Amino acid sequence: MSTLNHKIDFIALISVDHANSNGDPLNGNRPRTSYDGYGEISDVCIKRKIRNRMQDMGYPIFVQSEDRCTDGFGSLSERASTIMKGIKDRDEYAEKACQTWMDVRTFGQVFAFKDTKGLSVGVRGPVSIHQAFSLSPIEVQSLQITKSVNGEKKEKGENRASDTMGMKHFVRFGLYELKGSINVQLAEKTGFSQEDAEVVKECLRTLFVSDASSARPDGSMEVVSLYWWEHNCKDGQYSSARVHRSLKIALRDEDKQPSAVDDYEITLEPLAGLEPEILEGI
Repeated sequence: MSTLNHKIDFIALISVDHANSNGDPLNGNRPRTSYDGYGEISDVCIKRKIRNRMQDMGYPIFVQSEDRCTDGFGSLSERASTIMKGIKDRDEYAEKACQTWMDVRTFGQVFAFKDTKGLSVGVRGPVSIHQAFSLSPIEVQSLQITKSVNGEKKEKGENRASDTMGMKHFVRFGLYELKGSINVQLAEKTGFSQEDAEVVKECLRTLFVSDASSARPDGSMEVVSLYWWEHNCKDGQYSSARVHRSLKIALRDEDKQPSAVDDYEITLEPLAGLEPEILEGI
């Protein structure tokens, strides 16, 4: 595989339709919002979904969620100590970790566990993911739910347990913008290749495949489109900020609460010598 030799910038547009895009555990699992009412999806949430897609595609992943563990290890420490057993040199440790796990050479990782006997290794990954923000303030709706079944066996003489109450929260509609970049200098250090970049592209395009849940029913979240800019040099023809700003998104009617992607006008500002690949998402 050839190491990546040119900078990449990207933007994914994500629609949310009656789904909890990213629950906040410190706020009753309500969808994350900023102080001014815009929806948020954390970069950690997005990286988790990308890792899951990498696993679906058959790539080995270091940071596996408990319900998707495929190698039998019960913790990150156990996984690292077993696979990296006997390596004492930091550079050798980082190199093998990047070769072994795709998410390490993509996002980086800190290896600092009790059983590494003082060895601490940090890997900086080339792929940076921003928090995703909605393009307009979102409307969060809440639904009260009840559980009307007995969770425990009833002892003789006991009355039936009372119904328990709960809440479900969801975004009525939101169009979110996810930005990111791939840095060549860091790619050279981790061995991140052009082929790896293509995998990340496909993971972003199919971000919500096999991600359905009660909070996110199938079809309630989708990648509308993915804009993928490949520069012709290591440092990029333009800054990432300028590339990201070249995608212009505005409401067609400022007085109307958006309820569909078509309520927005999406245009691209031309950048001389740099044309994006535009892919339809899933």
